[in-house]
Amino acid sequence: MNRDRAALFAYLAAVLAASWLHDPVWLAAGLAVTLLAAGGAASSLLRRSVLTVLAFNSVISLSYAALAWMQHIMPWETLLRINLRVVLLTSLTFLFIARVNLFRALDFSQNLTYALGLAYSQALTFRRAHEDFRLALASRSLKRPRLIDRYRASAAAAAWFIEKALHAATQSAQALRSRGFFHD
Repeated sequence: MNRDRAALFAYLAAVLAASWLHDPVWLAAGLAVTLLAAGGAASSLLRRSVLTVLAFNSVISLSYAALAWMQHIMPWETLLRINLRVVLLTSLTFLFIARVNLFRALDFSQNLTYALGLAYSQALTFRRAHEDFRLALASRSLKRPRLIDRYRASAAAAAWFIEKALHAATQSAQALRSRGFFHD
């Protein structure tokens, strides 16, 4: 078994363990082990993970705290558990992506490698399109765009991304079906 495939199975086991654990101490220990495994990149890994989940977790945490307050429940352990789990899973994922070649990890299955290739090419297309949208807004503005202008540009870009994703998903599904991946 190659190193990347072993790392894939270790990652999947770690995700399952983090999903089953409920004790904040064990979740914090898992996060500590993940950061130790990251070595010198630990602080940037933690910062990136926290910033990635900050908006979503803030909304969930504040909503849960408000609900708990209305029901006279102490929310702190649950909030700690939820947020530790999400940061742990996000950190594990970022560390896995940084260290493992997913194409080598999935090379045991031609079908999985093909599906990964499709997803990867679509992600690269979307990354390039996002940069094009950003540059287009900057080049068409004489001064820094106002917040409303940025919202409008973001809405137009989001609509384009959704339309493009639906079209690409339809095309990919038809291609996979024609190659026998799906059976009616």
